[in-house]
Amino acid sequence: MSDESWRAEAEELRQLAPRHILFLCVANSARSQMAEGIARSLAPAGVRVSSAGSLPSRVNPLAIQALDESGIDIRGQHSKSVDTIPPESVDAVITLCAEEVCPVFLGKAKRVHWGLPDPAGAGGSEDAKLRAFRAVRDELRRRLAVVFNG
Repeated sequence: MSDESWRAEAEELRQLAPRHILFLCVANSARSQMAEGIARSLAPAGVRVSSAGSLPSRVNPLAIQALDESGIDIRGQHSKSVDTIPPESVDAVITLCAEEVCPVFLGKAKRVHWGLPDPAGAGGSEDAKLRAFRAVRDELRRRLAVVFNG
């Protein structure tokens, strides 16, 4: 996750100052849910933040735990289908898929792709899995801090 090519896109999003930002991945269970929670904690008042997926499932308990450690509570969030988000309401879409095909989002929103590994697919012990969620959480926070704080 050391690739810095995302920085120019994050700066461009900051300049755009979107009023509604949407995070997309397949299951809407881990990356996009964590991105939604982190973005809500960083975004200025009046900015709407959403997440969705092409095959929504449920919010992964390890995503909840990883954000809890950062003081962000996403227990009230739930997985949503990309089909439930009106395209005309979205100013910016950030896709987070890496090893799978990201959902398509129609509309005129600015599109950015930040391919991050799916921590839900991490193997090993529970501790190893939690480390994978923490790594994605920290990378999302780093990138979203650029979007919202410069």
